[in-house]
Amino acid sequence: MTEALISSLRGLPVYLPDGRRLGQVHDAIVEVDHWSASHLFVIDCDQRLVEDGIHVAIPWHWVRAVSEVVLLRWFPPTPIPASPMNP
Repeated sequence: MTEALISSLRGLPVYLPDGRRLGQVHDAIVEVDHWSASHLFVIDCDQRLVEDGIHVAIPWHWVRAVSEVVLLRWFPPTPIPASPMNP
């Protein structure tokens, strides 16, 4: 993916497979060894989906499609705890 395409992801809304809005793309994480996107960094997450609305990094292989929105092919059961170590 070229730099122009990666930068065009910024600000796109991110949706779960069931249509719920997760948040919006803040940036992409690029693996420099292969110059490919490995993760999307999502901000403004819905607190019903991610505890405290914390930012999340979404693995690129979870992405189904990119157009005017980013549609995920998979997302773990919600809500995601803010700290996975807390029961």
